[in-house]
Amino acid sequence: MTAAPEPSWAEPTLARLRRADAARCAEIEQELFLADSPWSAKAFRAELDSGAYYLGAYDTDGALIGYAGLAIVGRRGEYEAEVHTIGVAAGAQGRGVGRALLDGLLARADAFDAAVFLEVRTDNEAAIALYTSVGFRTVGLRESYYQPSGADAYTMRRPAASESGGAASRGSEGSS
Repeated sequence: MTAAPEPSWAEPTLARLRRADAARCAEIEQELFLADSPWSAKAFRAELDSGAYYLGAYDTDGALIGYAGLAIVGRRGEYEAEVHTIGVAAGAQGRGVGRALLDGLLARADAFDAAVFLEVRTDNEAAIALYTSVGFRTVGLRESYYQPSGADAYTMRRPAASESGGAASRGSEGSS
């Protein structure tokens, strides 16, 4: 008996996240972050309404397989950005979707010459490796940051492009 061939995998299409995707985002949140108060569809719609920059990753059929959000605050010459969330559906993980979303957020931050901050669970080794590969460094620890689980988080920072010699300094590691 011959094993079925692996399905082919195409790069996801990145586009601005749509309000119509909020329910699917909430489903992915339930799948990924059940122990830590996953966001609701209402929370995603509020984020989109706030003007924050959100990207969706869509498969070849147009289905949402991941999302990521970034807020930029401050004024010219003093901008800072914060990654609010990145989520990739379990079936799409390990195929570069998270990296593509992160790269999209970082390109937006670079357009504002903004340093970027984020929080990540201290036990999320895959995410920490991804963030480190694009220039983030741990700058702090937030004990019991995630609720209700009480998990700790690292605060990580990636310098603004002007601080680090430009986006090219993020590295050229392959997709994860």
